[in-house]
Amino acid sequence: MTPNPEQVEQTSPTFEELRSQHENHERRLEELRRRPWLTPDEEIEEKRLKKLKLYLKDQMESLRRAAS
Repeated sequence: MTPNPEQVEQTSPTFEELRSQHENHERRLEELRRRPWLTPDEEIEEKRLKKLKLYLKDQMESLRRAAS
């Protein structure tokens, strides 16, 4: 019997690693959003973090689908 998506989220170390990274990127983005303005390096970091978050979200969704 294959695990359901909720079980994957609770038991997969890979899923937990992805979720943790996603949350860390979100926290950093929140820090950047609170600033009145961003340096050019911070703007690049913001764009990079947004892309990484999307990538991680896609990876988590792939794991969920594979478990279905």
